[in-house]
This record gives sequence, C-alpha cells and structure tokens, in this order.
Amino acid sequence: MRKQISASKNTAQKTTLLLRLSDYYISKKGELRNDLDSAEILNKEAGLLSRKTGDRLNIGKSMLLDAKIDKERGNKTASFSKMKIAVSYFEKNKMTRQTGEGYEELSFLYDNEPQNFETKIKLKEKALLLYKNSGAKLKQASVSKDLGEIYNMMENPDKAIEFLKQSLAIYNSLKFKDLQGVYNLLSQVYIQKADYEEALKYGLLAEKTAVEVKDNSLQLSSIYSNIGMVYYYLRQNDDAMKYWEKSLTIAKKNNDNGYIRTVANNISTMLIRQRKFEEAIAMIKEYKSRYPIADQEFEMTENYILFSTYTILKQFKNAEIYYKKLVSYYGENAEKNNKQISLLRGFVFYHYQTKNYNAMYREARLFDSIAKKNGNDMLRSENHLIWFKADSSQGKYLDAIEHYQLYKKLSDSVFNGEKSKQINSLKIQFDTDQKDKNIELLTQKGKLKDIQIANDTFIKYVFIGSILALIIFAALLYNRSRLKSNANKTLELKRKQIDEQNEQLKKLLSEKEWLLKEIHHRVKNNLQIVISLLNTQSAYLENEDALMAIQNSQHRMHAMSLIHQKLYQSDNLSTIDISWYIYELISYIKECYSAEKMIHFSIDTEKVFLDVSQAVPLGLIVNEAVNNTVKYAFPDNVKGEVTVSFKNTERDFYELVISDNGVGLPENFNMDETESLGMNLMRGLTDQLDGTFLLENKNGLKITITFRKNIAIDTSH
Repeated sequence: MRKQISASKNTAQKTTLLLRLSDYYISKKGELRNDLDSAEILNKEAGLLSRKTGDRLNIGKSMLLDAKIDKERGNKTASFSKMKIAVSYFEKNKMTRQTGEGYEELSFLYDNEPQNFETKIKLKEKALLLYKNSGAKLKQASVSKDLGEIYNMMENPDKAIEFLKQSLAIYNSLKFKDLQGVYNLLSQVYIQKADYEEALKYGLLAEKTAVEVKDNSLQLSSIYSNIGMVYYYLRQNDDAMKYWEKSLTIAKKNNDNGYIRTVANNISTMLIRQRKFEEAIAMIKEYKSRYPIADQEFEMTENYILFSTYTILKQFKNAEIYYKKLVSYYGENAEKNNKQISLLRGFVFYHYQTKNYNAMYREARLFDSIAKKNGNDMLRSENHLIWFKADSSQGKYLDAIEHYQLYKKLSDSVFNGEKSKQINSLKIQFDTDQKDKNIELLTQKGKLKDIQIANDTFIKYVFIGSILALIIFAALLYNRSRLKSNANKTLELKRKQIDEQNEQLKKLLSEKEWLLKEIHHRVKNNLQIVISLLNTQSAYLENEDALMAIQNSQHRMHAMSLIHQKLYQSDNLSTIDISWYIYELISYIKECYSAEKMIHFSIDTEKVFLDVSQAVPLGLIVNEAVNNTVKYAFPDNVKGEVTVSFKNTERDFYELVISDNGVGLPENFNMDETESLGMNLMRGLTDQLDGTFLLENKNGLKITITFRKNIAIDTSH
C-alpha cells in the first residue's frame, strides 16, 4: 500500500489509500505506540488532501479515524468528544452508513459493565437501523451479533437468541463462512436456558466451522469450553473433561491467562463433583499463582467456587469468609452485576446447610422466579430438591411432597428419554461427519496413488515392450478388467444386502434399548411415588414401631430405585457400577440420619460391574446392614465409625465387609434363633447370591458376605 501511495497521481485515490493504511495500523493486534504514530501521520495527510479537494466523505472518515486513534491510545475523553463531532458531521451531510459506524464506535467506548449495557444497546440499535437503511448487510450481522452478546451478559436469553439468529440469517444470505463466533454465542445462551439439545447442536456447529476455517485462536478455546459445559450439565463427565482439556491446551498456546484460569475453574468444578475437594481447591490456588490477572470480577468467580466447596465440606467458617466477600460485592440477593442466577444457587445451599431456613426460603423463592423466567428447568429442579429437604427436616411434610413432585417433574423434563436420544444423535452425526471427511481424504489419496501406479506401469511397458506385447497385454488387461468388474458388481450387491441387514438390526437394537430405558424409568418413578406415599402416611402415625417399619421400607425401595435410575440414565442397560451404587446408597442413609447421629463413614470399594440380579440383593444387604448399624450400634448419640469395603479376593470372587466400632451384638445372641427381620433378610439375600454370610462380634460388629460374580455379564468393563 505504501508503494501504491507513492506511485498514485490521483488525489482521491491517494486519500482513500492513506485512510485504509491508517485504519490497518489502528486495527492491528495490540496498541503499539509505533503503529499508532504511523496511523496518526497517515490520517493527517489524508485529512489535508481531502480538505484541499473538498471531499466530504473522506473528511468525515478522517475525523472518525482520529477519534479511534485516541481510543486505542487510552484517551477515552478525547476520543468520545471527537466521535460525537464526527457523528454530527455525518448526520449533517446525510451519510447514513458512516453515521452508523460512528454510533457503533461510540458503543465500543463503554466497558462491558452492567451499568453501561443500556447505553451500549441504544447506540448499537441506532447503528443497526442506519446499516439497514444503507444496505450494509455485513455490518448489520456484526452489530446484531454484538447485541446478542450483550443480552446474554444481561441474562436475557430470549432477546439474545432473537438477535443472534437475526445475525446468523444475514451471514448465511451473504455466504459468510466464519460463523463459529455466532454458533458459540448461541450455544452459551441455550446453556443459560438449560436447553442442552440446542446448546450441543450449536456448540458442535461452532467446532466444525472453526476446524474448517482453521481458526486456532482463543475463540476455539471458548468453543471447546462451552461444549464441555454442556456435557458437564448432562453429567457426561468424560466428554466434559475431554473438551475442557482441549480448551486449556488452546488457551495456553495463546498465552491468555484469563482463558487459562476460566477453563481451570471449570475443571476444578468437575473435581468437586468427583468429591476430590482438596485437589479442586489446590488447582484454583495454583493457577491463581501461576497465571495472575487483575480482574476483580474474575476473582469473585473463584471466590464463589471456593465458597461452594467449603459449604459442601461443611467447613462453615471458611465458607462464611467467602460468603461475606460475595455479599459485599454483589449484594445480599446478588442483585448487582447480573450474576444473580448463578450466585443465588450457592446462597440457597449455604443457608440450607447452616440451617438458616428463613434466609434460605427467601433466596429460594427469588431464585425460582428468575430461573422460571429464563426457562431453566434444571436449576429449578435442583432448587426444589433443596426446598424439599428443608421442609422435610422441619416436619413440613405436605410442603415437602409438593416440592419433591416439582423437582421430579422439572428434572424429568430436562433429562427425558427423547431429549437424550436427540443429544446422542447430534454426537453421532458430528462423529460421522468427521469420519466421512477422513474417508474422503483417504479416497483422494488412493486415487492419486492409483494414477501414480498407472503412470509407472505405462512408462515401464513403453520401454521394454513391443507392439505385439502391447496388444497381448491390452487383451489380457481387458479380460481382467471385465472379470474384476463382474466380481465388483457381485461384491457391491452383497455389500448392499449386508448394509440393509445391518440397518435393520441397528433399528431393532435401538428400539429395544429405548424400550428398556423407558421401563427402568417408569419402575424408578413408581418406586419414588410409593416412597412419597409412605412418607405422607408416616405423618399421620404416632406408633414408633409403625414409623420404623415405614422408614425401613422407604430405605429398601430407595435402594432398588437407585438401580433403575442408573440403568435408564446410562448406555449400559444390564450392569451397575457397584462402587457408585454403594456410595450413593450410603450418602442417602447419611442424609436421613444427619441431624441425629455423629457417625463417620469410610468407604473403600473397587470399580466392579454386576448384573441387576446380583446388584439388587447386594444393595439391599448394604441398606439393611448400614441402617441397623446407624440405629443400634451407637446408643445415646455417641460418635462412631462405620467402614464399608467391597473388594475382589480372587478370580470372580468378591467380598463385602461392613463393620463398626459400636456396642456389637449381645453375648447370648443366636443367629439361628433370632427373629430380627433385618438379619433374616440379609441371610436370605446372601443365599440368593449363592454366597456365605458371616457375623463377627469383636470390638463392634463385622458382617462379611462372600460370593462369586456372575461371569455371564459383558466383560468389556
């Protein structure tokens, strides 16, 4: 461009080139002083030339560039004043598109702080209208995208979707290829609405587009991070971690501390879900030290994660420190800085854990109204579950049942079978597209190889053959080609038949799997309804024995319900991860007695998959043993410890051990003469496992169950 400027003898053309080169230096990444000095010199020369020729359009462009140079230098006051003058000049001279550019540039002078959102929106809407009137479609699409992003930050997802889809439609009409940014923002907005099917669809489109246009910028890190977040909310932990690790790699390559810390925080939340609390806290502190950033808002995000972690750990002194910081910055109801929905979730759980029920109910009602407005059923379901627990602990059983029913209704709407099927279809479609591309690439390479071989063969026979040899070779080649063609036709026909049979088998298998999932789902729901009915019935009973019998029945039904829940939520419909099952079962029992007992549980289990016929009796044994221990082993509310171990002792043989350091069994206890339902039930269930049942009364009670695993199950685990 400098060469063109030097060679140009046309003043108007030279002015245009000077303005373009000046704008290039302003738009370059970073705010280097040398670049801005060059931009200023070039713009001044352009301004002088345009005033000499009386070129009004270029005079206005030069005025706007002068304002942009001050903005890049950090002189916002001077820039603001110059931009307003430029806008007035464009309006006076009826330059519609340039007036729109002026309003758009004015909007960039306001930071993305909540107090500036309304001003930014007004300026961008003015720019959008002017771009529409001037027919500047590319500018319309860009401003619509910016408006969608602002409404997303304001937690107004419906308005954000309206502008983002408007932007997408314009870009598509122009056949614009770099759409990954719009797709990524749509994915973020649908995450906010808890519409994970749409969020995953746009996230995968963003990834696909970024790969096609070779975008390895920080935007790709953001795309991977958002896809990971969708899988996190869908509880597909392996996929979430895979995408977050990819996002972290891109962020580190681009040396952006903000993105690095954001993704590290996401990974720490996964560690918290996996109950690796100390690892999560250590990770946050390590990345905070290694990748420093001066951003108070970001600091508060990490404070929120630490606050939530300490609340889960019931380390309330530590949690209170971070709670006060968050309240001081965002307000008691988190009403400041548009972070309300994410913060209130943590505040509700904190007040529940600290038994500050008045504050909890106040925050829960506010949180439910906001989540309902945003259409986020998943967050509402979690909120009503905590609400149910709070009501139950205070004896408000009718209210508790109402909130439990709302929790079930909302959670089922998020994770229903049809949505899961559609989400899995999106994943399969994306994976298939990737494989098709690989096949296409291999096919092209094969064609090139075939051409190379044919050329080599031709050259070889030209030099060593004769006319007669060529005729014979041609005849042989023709005959071979005919045979090969016939063979290929036969193979192709067989392949089509096999493909049709495979498709039919896939459809049958898919229908069978979804039918089984629906059965497990309904069984689980029916068991939950029975549990709720028993809970309601217990509110009208005063007989302690009757209440105890109902409670025992509830625990047994919950043990069976857990299995059916896991089966309909997983891809494997025949086996259960026993380590997960025992952990969930004991967590439930702990919650039931948390207000009455001071018992520490130690769980040591191996990851073993059992089929349903063995998992159900094993779960009922654990339920009976642990319940009996909690109720009878530690009288007068004394402290105690319960250990649950499940290990592989030898090939295909497993041992379940449940022991405590409580009072143990009476000295005259006789196993064969006991009338205890729990003991007899455990023995009967052990027989069902074809196992051995052993009681040891030494420094407490130790129950040992040994049985052989059903080796007919899928051994792929």
